[in-house]
Amino acid sequence: MGFFTADLCDQYSERTEVLGPNFKSYGGTKKFQGEIITVKLDKNNKDLASLLKNNDGSGKVVVVDVDRKYFAVVGDNLMKFASDNKYDGIIVNGYVRDTVTTKDFELGLLAIATCPKKYIPEQKGEINVNLQIDSVEIKSGDYVYVDPDGIVICSEKIV
Repeated sequence: MGFFTADLCDQYSERTEVLGPNFKSYGGTKKFQGEIITVKLDKNNKDLASLLKNNDGSGKVVVVDVDRKYFAVVGDNLMKFASDNKYDGIIVNGYVRDTVTTKDFELGLLAIATCPKKYIPEQKGEINVNLQIDSVEIKSGDYVYVDPDGIVICSEKIV
């Protein structure tokens, strides 16, 4: 992948936003990019699982906001769905689990931290809604670029 987030920020400073430093890598790929699909959840991951399981993810990165509620919303099962459908990555403003095995999948996974517990009762999620994470507005159709230096959000494809 021919980009570095630092270079993108230098070259496109007026068109790029950067998420805060709280995200850690839990996937098999530390450098990825793609068109964003936004997902807003309230603890339960049913709608995210359905999205990953039933849709082609080629060139896509799912950005999930759960307002950092302390329940895991991605683990090895959802990583398998994402891998099978060729998603490039998942970014979670929240928590993940099964991190010993999530690193075995060749896609990116970023999250705030880990939590062994998931939320069982089903709740409705929202797909393709505007999110606000670290004071950055993120919309479906935006683009994200990730490497070990950070997460860059841009409203258009620049690479």
